[in-house]
Amino acid sequence: MLEPANNHELPPIPAKRYFTIGEVSELCAVKPHVLRYWEQEFPQVKPVKRRGNRRYYQRQDVILIRQIRSLLYEEGFTIGGARQRLSGDDAKEDLNQSQQVIHQVRLELEAIAQALKR
Repeated sequence: MLEPANNHELPPIPAKRYFTIGEVSELCAVKPHVLRYWEQEFPQVKPVKRRGNRRYYQRQDVILIRQIRSLLYEEGFTIGGARQRLSGDDAKEDLNQSQQVIHQVRLELEAIAQALKR
């Protein structure tokens, strides 16, 4: 699998309620073991655990993981720096997260428009 250089090359997030670790791994271009590690390092990442300790991520988890990926891989933050950035007072206003949400919504709207044209 070729890793996208940045989050703008990641696939759109499907309109589903829950995602498996394998699906999130592909949507965020990080390996499952990295997701499990980030789960320990970032308290905001809390997948729902069901039977047999299987992880189910929600849409906001996928967006947050993409933001963590961007901070670490694109902006050069350390784990500690990224954790501090995400837990800061301005975390809710983070431009990067807003841009990712807007980008995601745009991709979904384009997909809907294509479906309606058929």
